[in-house]
Amino acid sequence: MELLHSFEYEEAEKQFAKIIEADPQCAMAYWGVAMSNYHPLWTPPTAAELKKGKQVLDLARSIPNIPERESAYIRAIAMIYDDADKSDLHTRSVQFMEAMDSMYRKYPDDKEAAILFALSLDAAADPADKSYANQKKAGEILNAVYPGEPNHPGIIHYIIHTYDYPGLAELALPAARKYAMVAPASSHALHMPSHIFTRLGLWDESVRSNLASTAAATCYAENTSIKGHWDEELHGLDYLEYAYLQKADDSLAKKVRDYLSTIETVYPMDFKVAYAFAAIPARYTLERKDWSGAADLAVRPQYFPWNSYPWQEAIIHFARLLGMVHLNRMDSATMQLVILKKLRDTLMLQMDKYKVNQVNIQIQTAEAWMLFYAGKKQQALAQMQMAADKEDATEKHPVTPGEVIPARELLGDMLLLMGRNSEALTAYQANLKIRPNRFNALYGAGRAAEKSGNREEARKYYRVLSDQSAIHSNRPELISARLFLRDT
Repeated sequence: MELLHSFEYEEAEKQFAKIIEADPQCAMAYWGVAMSNYHPLWTPPTAAELKKGKQVLDLARSIPNIPERESAYIRAIAMIYDDADKSDLHTRSVQFMEAMDSMYRKYPDDKEAAILFALSLDAAADPADKSYANQKKAGEILNAVYPGEPNHPGIIHYIIHTYDYPGLAELALPAARKYAMVAPASSHALHMPSHIFTRLGLWDESVRSNLASTAAATCYAENTSIKGHWDEELHGLDYLEYAYLQKADDSLAKKVRDYLSTIETVYPMDFKVAYAFAAIPARYTLERKDWSGAADLAVRPQYFPWNSYPWQEAIIHFARLLGMVHLNRMDSATMQLVILKKLRDTLMLQMDKYKVNQVNIQIQTAEAWMLFYAGKKQQALAQMQMAADKEDATEKHPVTPGEVIPARELLGDMLLLMGRNSEALTAYQANLKIRPNRFNALYGAGRAAEKSGNREEARKYYRVLSDQSAIHSNRPELISARLFLRDT
């Protein structure tokens, strides 16, 4: 159960399987295998996982005289597997949540039922619900059981996931700082606090969290004889890259990017791996406004099954397009836009609404900058505003520390180039409210304030920027900000 609560699904399944081998009449061991194949906050179960879950639950239900409470657990998780061919995962996740709600009320002394009900609330939450009703209810449940189980890995872990949203993240900071001490051998446990550190712009703590996480993932790969690298290592590397770039520690960010390019084998080849392979090189170029580097990005590694991951591949083409536009390579940019639209259409056929929306935001952003450099600045601004509004209305996917470049930030950049400095400052401030302490938003806000004649406001943003950045950084924006601070 500790492994399951830390999302160490493969290792948890192995332990439940050992119990089945030792005691084939233990119904809850079959439940455990089914739970290990349902990843509520990650990627949907594969066809093979759905088949396995259904099979083990059928075996569990064939056991005579199962106690009622155990039967209730089995009936609940069966909502995910029994009609997988007849309804979508979100519908089944809601049904699982409703079943766990019944258990929570029927067995008020069962802390595991309460904890798993909270998890099911998070899994069934509507991404468009900005009131965070499910998450707040989950938080109430978890905080109620926490005093009696202060070292329970599930409670702390799920508190972090529950509050991993703008405006709520501060509530999870104590849990984030404690979680790694509760499960110090778990790569995912060591990584999870960085979700909150990223939300709050605590870059040094995020770096420490992910250095520990990636080291644990490397040890796990060695100890379990995984050929190559474990996917959790790459997941941590993406968050590490994000934090280094916000600190303007470009030398360490380059080391992460270069290290990634040496990785030849990963297990398993999944959505997290695809995201890291796409996002890390894209972040490295876009965050530093290295337009030539962005334009020259390739879809790598070549051995990776990119056809299975159109959303992640779109990140690379989006970065390339932005690079090409800023270099006035419009014909090449147009070709990248065609590819983006094809990838969007593939996602539409897969009926993946969330990812369709994500690529549509990239398309709108790309078209806005193409219009801008074509001299159609008012049309460009309207398009960029729509992209920013759409992105802010959508929650980021849990796999990512943040967009490879936020649309609201790009809106600020466009306004600044147009000389609309006060509007640019408003855009950067709105971005910082959702994404605190981002380097480019801090610099943009300082620059917009400076150009508006508000030197005190500029000092405020430049001071935060200077304090959070690496002392040795030679990023041009940081040098400019530090010169301003020195001379005023």
